[in-house]
Amino acid sequence: MHPLRLLPLLISIPAFSQSRPTIHGSIRDNSSGEALIGAAITIIEQPGTGTVSNAYGFFSLTLSIPRNTPAATTIVASFIGYQPDTLHVALQSDTLIDIRLDPGDPQLQTAVVSALKKDANITNPIMGVQKLSINEIKNVPVLFGEKDILKTIQLLPGIKSAGDGNSGFYVRGGASDQNLILLDEATVYNPDHLLGFFSTFNSDAIKDVTVYKGGMPSDYGGRLSSVVDIKMNDGSDQRFSGSGGIGLIASHLNFEGPIKKDEGSFTISGRRTYADLFLHLSKDTNINKDQLYFYDINAKANYKLSANDRVYLSGYFGKDKLGVSDVFGLQYGNTTATIRWNHTFNSRLFSNTSLIYSNYSYVINLNNTTSAINLTSTIRDFSLKEDLQYYIDQKNTLHLGLQTTQHTLIPGVLDATQSSSFNSVSLPKKYDLESATYFSHEWSPNSALHVNYGLRLTGFTIFGPGTFYNYDKAGNTTDSTTWSAGHIVKTYFNPEPRLSASYRLHASSSIKVAYTRNIQNLHLLSNSTSNNPTDLWIPSSNNVKPEIADQVSLGYFKNLDNNQYELSAEAYYKAMQNQIDYKNGAQLRANANVEADLLFGKGRAYGLELFGKKKTGPVTGWISYTLSRTQLKIDGINNDSWYPARQDITHDVSIVGIWQASKKWTLSATWVYNTGSAVTFPNGKYEVDGQIAYYYTQRNAYRMPAYHRLDLAATIVTKKTAHKENSWTFSVYNAYDRSNPYSIQFQQDPTDASRTQAVQYTLFKIVPSVTYNYKF
Repeated sequence: MHPLRLLPLLISIPAFSQSRPTIHGSIRDNSSGEALIGAAITIIEQPGTGTVSNAYGFFSLTLSIPRNTPAATTIVASFIGYQPDTLHVALQSDTLIDIRLDPGDPQLQTAVVSALKKDANITNPIMGVQKLSINEIKNVPVLFGEKDILKTIQLLPGIKSAGDGNSGFYVRGGASDQNLILLDEATVYNPDHLLGFFSTFNSDAIKDVTVYKGGMPSDYGGRLSSVVDIKMNDGSDQRFSGSGGIGLIASHLNFEGPIKKDEGSFTISGRRTYADLFLHLSKDTNINKDQLYFYDINAKANYKLSANDRVYLSGYFGKDKLGVSDVFGLQYGNTTATIRWNHTFNSRLFSNTSLIYSNYSYVINLNNTTSAINLTSTIRDFSLKEDLQYYIDQKNTLHLGLQTTQHTLIPGVLDATQSSSFNSVSLPKKYDLESATYFSHEWSPNSALHVNYGLRLTGFTIFGPGTFYNYDKAGNTTDSTTWSAGHIVKTYFNPEPRLSASYRLHASSSIKVAYTRNIQNLHLLSNSTSNNPTDLWIPSSNNVKPEIADQVSLGYFKNLDNNQYELSAEAYYKAMQNQIDYKNGAQLRANANVEADLLFGKGRAYGLELFGKKKTGPVTGWISYTLSRTQLKIDGINNDSWYPARQDITHDVSIVGIWQASKKWTLSATWVYNTGSAVTFPNGKYEVDGQIAYYYTQRNAYRMPAYHRLDLAATIVTKKTAHKENSWTFSVYNAYDRSNPYSIQFQQDPTDASRTQAVQYTLFKIVPSVTYNYKF
């Protein structure tokens, strides 16, 4: 007997006065075979009894049936946007059911959507969780008309944009590197294309997006602030089909179909920009050699090996290439691959085993007539992860798991020709092993109280070979030790307790509380005003300690008009330890002693998030408002006093409206506003050898001007049949032509040398776009 089969015997006691049959199986889209995540299963004869499907469409529901009563029940399976299905089940023993739901008519969704979990925002004990459907994402207007997951989630409360030309974002006071971004369980280290104008994720390939910004479950870890969990489409196991789109700057194409009908499927999506193709048409030799494009490919396949086994293989490959003639070049990109095995041990125990690969690297090329320099940096992960879900009964579910990840970091390899003024340098590789074991218990003792508590235990081990230095407060080397390959230099162990609970006040409202501790052992170094693909990742070390964040939050949730309207208010406080900032003039690239330029301290973040959403009907959308502060106290900065972090943005407002005007027309609009982020400006200037130098005192003591923008979009469906659809989308980014600040630079006034000018630069003014989309 497999040892995991003994788990139910250890944690459950049979009830002899009742029979306890279990209904289990999967829920999928009938037209494509896609697994439906979070579909609801309810029992008609036992109001309030039900469950939801997991990330692979699997569900398990154990019932208590009094002895000597008819062993039959009626279940209803439902999912937003699908026709509910009613099934009559004989319960002589544990019963396996595979359910297929038919998509509903989008025009009739207000009548179709009738599930117990319409009020999941009320009953779900997890705080700070947001889910976005692909339909919502595709209708939100964004730059150049490209559907963009990361730009859309920045319209949610507590999630703030890092600015134009940047896909980075800040969650509840955390820096942009404190967000864990997963694509089919693989970590994506740089989610940007074209220096942040686009995100890495092609919406054609995406099925589900879940954002955790508060009480995240214990199976997630490695970052302080949030998790963005993105699941790729499985592909249709019923028929071959395709879709695509042609825009002003990029085109995309998607194919999917069955490997074997009802048994397996595949999908492959590709996207590419083509601004470089127009540059090549120029007769100007200073332009036609320039390069400016990206491409990405998503692919996934799955196959049902048996009634209890299914395997998945998914991967992503993306590359950006920017170049100015033969003088400067920058290439960077992500590669991920995930192999997963789903196994059902019995009607209550579900397992997912994953092998995961992730790689991010960049190459900078500098050339002139006499020399050439190449600078390369890489971060590479290999992971093994095992997740177990045991459904004890309708009130208790256990999640158990472990994960181990080998990190290999290559901080920098500088290759220079002999004629160059630079010497070739290869910074030592860094080898680390990050492991975690975790459990969580979902417990619903009654219909009002729902609790999710758990513990994650993290270990981070630093290995040789290499020379490891110690520094004093001034950054001077005090001593060093050289270790051989495989030697354990240091290990950090940290517990991460998690607790979230919701209490239902009445049918349409609840209060929630949460406490979460998160640990982060990988740190992104960037001393520029915006994130860029050449920022440097470093691991925890003998000098750099793991970052720690303890967050408490309290929320009130209310639904109105039969769950058509969703309202919430959440307040939070986050205390952070071992935060990192930099000495003035810190050199981060190709610096073997970069840790000597780092400063350490603590941080705090607190705020209030208000959210209102209309979920059904011809007009949908949401309004979000965030009031927050984020401060740091770093030894050696601003006289060791509290100061605003770069991501400190006090007020942030987003308004999103989507109107299904008719079967053909969909209109949408987005308005955003935020107060300026903290920034460091000079307090004075002085002259050195005839050159003006600026004098800086307090870090982040000033504010950028406020930012606001209106985006508009209209989509018309010109042709629609059972399997074909053609549409046009017209959009306008920054519709009222606001000159929003991208950067502010100081320079001498050309008309008065004694005066200094502050010159504001704007990245985007009004940007119209048009995209043609098709399905076949």
